[in-house]
Amino acid sequence: MEIDETFERRLKAEFEGDAGAARVVARQARDLDDSGQFAADMGRELTVEAAIDNLRDAPDDLALPEKWNWWMGALELAYGEYDRFRVLRWAGRSE
Repeated sequence: MEIDETFERRLKAEFEGDAGAARVVARQARDLDDSGQFAADMGRELTVEAAIDNLRDAPDDLALPEKWNWWMGALELAYGEYDRFRVLRWAGRSE
């Protein structure tokens, strides 16, 4: 997965978040990809498109970090061991 500034900009544009929210989500996505856990559980690599598509599935009224946590919660329920990729410290909604 190419987690870089381009990915961060795409997150910001797709979900109307601020730069800080996009940065923290990109960091968590990079950690998830580096762990190899998603690839092992899903049988495919984590891609930018897969991340964006799953974040789009989250409820519309959630801010970007909340959307990420929603997705990680779904993966936690399905496979376990995804709580460590949640955004834990975050000061509020990104608007």
